[in-house]
Amino acid sequence: MTTHDADEFSFASTFGIDPGLREAAEVAVRGSLKIQPGEKVIIITNPARDVAEISYALFDTSIASGARASIIIQRVKTQMDYAEESVIAAFESQPDVVMSLSAEKLGKDRSGLRTPYDWDDVSYDHIFHYQLHGAKTLRAFWSPSVTKAMFVKTVPIDYAELKRRCLAVRKLLEHAVSVRVRSQGGTDIVVGLRGRVAMSDDGDFSSPGRGGNLPAGEVFVSPELGSSNGVIVFDGSVSLDSGDIVVSEPVRAVVRDGFFVSFEGGPDARRLEQAVASGSDNARAMADDGRITKDKAVAYARNARNVGELGIGLNPKAVISGNMLEDEKAFGTCHFAIGSNYDEDAPALIHYDCLVKRPTIVAVLEDGREAVIEEDGELRA
Repeated sequence: MTTHDADEFSFASTFGIDPGLREAAEVAVRGSLKIQPGEKVIIITNPARDVAEISYALFDTSIASGARASIIIQRVKTQMDYAEESVIAAFESQPDVVMSLSAEKLGKDRSGLRTPYDWDDVSYDHIFHYQLHGAKTLRAFWSPSVTKAMFVKTVPIDYAELKRRCLAVRKLLEHAVSVRVRSQGGTDIVVGLRGRVAMSDDGDFSSPGRGGNLPAGEVFVSPELGSSNGVIVFDGSVSLDSGDIVVSEPVRAVVRDGFFVSFEGGPDARRLEQAVASGSDNARAMADDGRITKDKAVAYARNARNVGELGIGLNPKAVISGNMLEDEKAFGTCHFAIGSNYDEDAPALIHYDCLVKRPTIVAVLEDGREAVIEEDGELRA
C-alpha cells in the first residue's frame, strides 16, 4: 500500500486543524501506536467538538501512514450506558488498532455483561477488554473526557524519560507485598499487593495486547482483594457519575478489608457516596430486568465499594484541572479507584478514580525492607 503525505488529507481541515494538534496526532499514531501500512484502524468518538476534532486529526494521520482507518460516531455515553451495537460490531471485525476518544465513556457491552468472554480462566464483560487483555489481538489507547487543549499539551512529551520513570516505579511495586500511603491531608492506608502485577501507562502501545490512556503517564496496580485498610483523604479531584470535580472540601474515606465503608466531609462526600450507591442500585435493577443474573448482580453490587486501583501520576505536563484523565497523571499525586479493578476479579459497573495530593508512598518488600517511591509528592524511585 502506498503511504501519503498528511497534507494530502483534509478531513480534519473542516475544523481549521492547528499545528499543535497535528503534532500530537503524529505522536499518537506514529510514536505510541506505530501504525503500519495496511492495518485496520477503528476510531470511536462522539459528536462533541473536541473529541471529534482530535479524532479527525488521528484519522488523517492514520490514512497518511497507510492504514485502513474508519471513524464510528455514537452519541455521548455515561458510565452506565451501553455502547451502540455498531461499536461492538466494529470490535468483532478484528481491528489491529482501536482509538477511543469519548466526551464521557465508551459504553458498556450489553452482550458481554450477559455472557462474558472467557480467556485463560479470566472472564471479561467487554469485548474491548477481552481483545486487548485476553486474546491480545489489538492495541489501543482510550481518552475518556479528553479535551483538545489537554491532548495538545500532554501528549507530546519525552516518552523515553516517562518509560524510565514508569519502569522504576513498577519494579518496586512488583517486588512489594504491601504499600503504605500517607499524606499531610490525613491519608494513612496500607494496601496489600501479594500476587498482583503492576502495569505501566507509559505511552508505548506498539504491540498487540498493549494499551492505555493518552495522555499517558502512570503506574497502577489492582490491590490484593480484601487487603486494604485505613483512611484515604481525597483532596484533589474525584470522579462521579455526573463527571469529575475538584473537591471543595476534602473527602475522608474509611476503608476496611478492601472495601470503602464510609465517606465523610461536605457536599462532595455526599455526592461521592450517592455515586457509589448508584453502582450497587443499578446492578440490582439490571438483575430485576433480567439483563444480568442475580448472582452477578450481587457481586457487582458488593464490588461497587471495592478498592479497585492504586495509581501513581508521572506525566510532567499534567495538572489537576477537574478532568480525571489528566488529573490522575499529574506529578505529585496518587489515586485510588472505587469499584472494578484491572485484574478482572472484582467486576463492578463503576470505576471512580479519586485523587490524593502530595502523598508519601512506601513499598514494603518481602524481606521487610522498605523502599520510598514518593515523599510528600516528590518522586524518589
